[in-house]
Amino acid sequence: MTEQAEPLLVERLDGERAGVVVLTLNLPERRNAMTAELTSAWQTAIAELTTDASVRAVVVAGAGSAFCSGGDVSWIGAEADASVSALRARMMPFYRAWLGIRELEVPTIAAVHGPAIGAGLCLALACDLRYATPEARFSAPFTALGMHAGMAATWLLPEAVGLPTARELLFTGRTVLGEEANDMGLVNRVLPAHGFLDAVLDIAAGIAATAPVAARLTKVALAHGGHANFDAALQWEGLAQPITLATADLQEGLAAAKERRKPNFTGH
Repeated sequence: MTEQAEPLLVERLDGERAGVVVLTLNLPERRNAMTAELTSAWQTAIAELTTDASVRAVVVAGAGSAFCSGGDVSWIGAEADASVSALRARMMPFYRAWLGIRELEVPTIAAVHGPAIGAGLCLALACDLRYATPEARFSAPFTALGMHAGMAATWLLPEAVGLPTARELLFTGRTVLGEEANDMGLVNRVLPAHGFLDAVLDIAAGIAATAPVAARLTKVALAHGGHANFDAALQWEGLAQPITLATADLQEGLAAAKERRKPNFTGH
């Protein structure tokens, strides 16, 4: 079933891809720039997904030739005489709206087939996994536009590619294509352009088919760069693994492995 609410498409898949939700930024004529209208629709969709227990994986994609060209430039520069405090009061809700995808308890995937620029790059980085076509383009051209990076770029980029590479990307604003992005760890894998979204949805379906409690606890374990130290990891796993060992899904998983069939996990 597809729910279309311009400028964001929300598609809930069924059948073998049940549990996967696709969020498609749908302003192709604007290269999916983060307009006020799109931001509002995005915030509403994320809020709805947060409370939907049937969701097991979320894929973010862009309509047209771009993934997301970033913030609406006309909006960013609209108040040349505004005070710093007024601009901050406007930007912080914008950041938090788009980065709300990090608060979802289920795995999230960015399917990047074209430009992911500035805040659009940050949106991709805010997802747990990123897949790209060879033609995908990534850049953080903040300083080239006369501004400091925003939307947690100075956290998200080092988390993905390490501090030295993040420095280069932020200082130069240069563009990297799919294969180089893969080499530096910016994306998890480069997939052929033909059939790209279907391939990403198959990956999402595989994730959605795993045990929901285990997947959600694993996401928590890896959040914010992972555990502070080795012992913290052991302490967490000493609690989280027994929680999953007490679920009916564990028994289903073991039975399915023994019977050589696909498990049917229910989240219980």
